Amino acid sequence: MRDRVGDPADPTLSVGERIKFYRQRRGMSRAVLGGLIGKSARWVKAVETGQLQQPKLPVLVKLAEALKVRDLAQFIGGQPLPMTLFQGPGHPALPAVRDAINAVGVTPDGPPPALDHLESRLGAAWRARHSAPDHRTVLGGLLPDLIRDAKYAMRAYEGAERRRALALLAGAYNLVQFFLAYQPAADLLWRVAERAVMAAEESDDPKAFGDAVWLLAEAHRDAGDFDAAESVTREGLDLLRPRLDDADDNLLGIWGALHFAAAYTAARSGQKGAAWGWWDRAGWVAGRLPEIHYDPMTSFSRTIMDAHAVTVAVELKQGAESIRQAERTAATAIPSQPRRARHLIEVARAYQIGNAGPAALSALTDAYTTAPETIRYNGYARRMIREYAQGSTPALQRDARDLADKVGLLV
Repeated sequence: MRDRVGDPADPTLSVGERIKFYRQRRGMSRAVLGGLIGKSARWVKAVETGQLQQPKLPVLVKLAEALKVRDLAQFIGGQPLPMTLFQGPGHPALPAVRDAINAVGVTPDGPPPALDHLESRLGAAWRARHSAPDHRTVLGGLLPDLIRDAKYAMRAYEGAERRRALALLAGAYNLVQFFLAYQPAADLLWRVAERAVMAAEESDDPKAFGDAVWLLAEAHRDAGDFDAAESVTREGLDLLRPRLDDADDNLLGIWGALHFAAAYTAARSGQKGAAWGWWDRAGWVAGRLPEIHYDPMTSFSRTIMDAHAVTVAVELKQGAESIRQAERTAATAIPSQPRRARHLIEVARAYQIGNAGPAALSALTDAYTTAPETIRYNGYARRMIREYAQGSTPALQRDARDLADKVGLLV
C-alpha cells in the first residue's frame, strides 16, 4: 500500500487510507485510536496499511465515533450513510436548546430574574435530571428559558450580583452538557464547555470554576485527547488548592471529583498505576464528606466510589477485576436514575470484557428500565446491543433485538 494521506474524496483511496487520513487530521496516535475502540496500535496499523481486510460495520461505527466522522461514506465511499442511522437522532428539544445558546444580545421584556429564584430553578432542574427516567426530555423543556434568563441576569446585574449571575450561568451551561452528551452536537458541546469555564472564571466562585473544569476535562477525554484532559485537570487542582483551607463540603466534593477525573483519564490511556493511585486519593477525599453528601453534577460521594472502581477496571481492560467490581457493585444504591443507569452500562461493559454475554445484556436491560433515555443515547450501550443482536447465541440475539427495538436501534 502507498504510504500517503491524500484527499479522502479520492475514489482510489482504500478504507484504511481514509481511516489514516481522519486519524492524522485529529492528531491522534494509533495507540490512542486503538484504545478508544478496544484494539491495539498494531491492529490500527494493519488496517491502515491494508494488511487486514476492511473492518466490519460495528468496528467501522466505533472508528467513526472515535474520529468524529459523521458519515460512514467518508470511510467506505458510495452513498451517504450518516452516523445518525447508527447513533440515533438528536433529541427533539435539541434545536430549541441550540437556539437559546446561540442567541446574542436578546433582552426579554421586564426586569431581570431575581437571583434567588434563578438559583432555585437551576437546583430544581438538577433534581429533575436525577429523578426523571426521561431526563433529557425534562431538561429539554427547562433549559431554553433557563439559559436565556441566566444570560439576561449576567448582563443586567453589576458587582457581586453580576458575579453570582455568572456562576449561575456557568451552572446552566454545565447542565446543558449533560443534555448534549452522546447527541450529534459536538460543536455545540465544545462551545458550551468553553463558555462555562469563562463564566466561572469571571464569577470568582471556586466551586463554579471546579465544576466547569471537570466538564472540560470530560470533553477532552471523550474526544480522545488524554493529554489535554490530564493537563486541564491538573491545572484545575492547582488553582483550587489555595482555596481548600476554608473549603465547605461542596468545594471538597469537586476537589475529589477532579481526582477521579484524573483516574478516569489515566485508565483510558492505559496507565494502570496512575489510575488506581488517583482513585485511591479520590476515595480518601470522599471519606471526608458526610455520608449523605451527593454532588448533583459530578455525583461525587462515598457511594459513587464503588461505581468508579468498575469504570477504572473496565477502561484498563482488567477482565477479572472488572467482573469482581461489577458483581460487588451492581446493586449500589445511587440516588440518581440516569447515573445509576450509566453505572449499569459500565457493569455491562465489565461482563462483556469477561465474555459473559447474558449477564451483560441483563445489566443493559436493567439500565433501560432505570432510565431509558440514558441507554438510548449512550454509545457504549448501543454498540453492545448491536453486537449481541448481530453475532451471539440465538437466545441472546433475540433478547438483544428486543432491547434494540425499545432503544430505537437499527440492527
